[in-house]
Amino acid sequence: MNHKYTYLLTCCLSLLAGVAFAGNPDRQGEAGANQLLINPWARSAGLHSMNTANIAGGEAIFLNVAGLARINKTQIQLGHTRYLSGADIGINAAGFSQRVGKGGAFGFNLVAFDMGDLILTTEDTPEGTGGTFSPSFFNMGISYSHLFSNKVSVGVTAKFVNEAITNARASAFALDAGVQYVTGEQDNFKFGISLRNVGTRMQFRGEGLSKSLPNPGPTFPYNNTYYERSAAFELPSQLNIGMSYDWLLGRTNRLTMVLNFTSNAFSRDQVGGGLELALSDLFSLRAGYKHEFDANSTEATLDNGLSGGFSVSLPVKKDSDTRIALDYGYRHTRVFNGIHNLGVRLDF
Repeated sequence: MNHKYTYLLTCCLSLLAGVAFAGNPDRQGEAGANQLLINPWARSAGLHSMNTANIAGGEAIFLNVAGLARINKTQIQLGHTRYLSGADIGINAAGFSQRVGKGGAFGFNLVAFDMGDLILTTEDTPEGTGGTFSPSFFNMGISYSHLFSNKVSVGVTAKFVNEAITNARASAFALDAGVQYVTGEQDNFKFGISLRNVGTRMQFRGEGLSKSLPNPGPTFPYNNTYYERSAAFELPSQLNIGMSYDWLLGRTNRLTMVLNFTSNAFSRDQVGGGLELALSDLFSLRAGYKHEFDANSTEATLDNGLSGGFSVSLPVKKDSDTRIALDYGYRHTRVFNGIHNLGVRLDF
């Protein structure tokens, strides 16, 4: 194990965390681009995104990129989310991960929101113009992770964030970083830290912020176009600290406990835990619970509380190393009918 890399990344995470979380409680609610906090992947969603310490493969790009290096060779995954079921909001995600060299792995993922067609209104036609528009929210990232001596893995993600309507848009660049540490006689104790969404500020620009008004001078009777400047806003930076412990049940079965603390720069902190039961490498069942500090029923984040899910993984043919898996995750919400995640994975 190369301790200097662990020390270096831990120092970097501590420094970035100091920058990202240097505010005070008065900053709560000032960030935008909160779609960056919505998990599009079913396996980790079933544990309420609390498996910072032991998440592995392509899903790790979302929560703790250090786990990306813990894949066999190649992984392709697709995900679909029914966000706040009944609100007609869908989230589609695609990811590709590939091992390179002795301990490295590259990953790429794309997450896009489908909000349907909204009625186009103006100041002059508040009931609608007869037209529609569809907002475009997406983010894409490229990641690299490296595993040292099967004990320590580190990783970083660079991502592009975009929000747009027909005549206005805002974009930003952000970085995620993470580290995972594995110890124990059977490598059954894991610890992880991840820092997410540290990047540039976003500000809407475009023709939608323009207005045509009469020329204030008396000489020329024509209109001038004026542009309003929208306020810039921060990304929802987040620090996760987690641990997990595996109880090995026989030679192939496992029961894993996860605990996680989340510090949000622009909202209340959260804590929670969960359990995952894995029967061989064919089936796994998971459940979790997340609590938000100092939040009453009207102020808490929508998806606090219970979560659950399962995975089924089968070889494409007998004695094949290529496997196909189906994942499902559910998160309870105070309004609407919860959040449903469905995913498909192909592992080579």
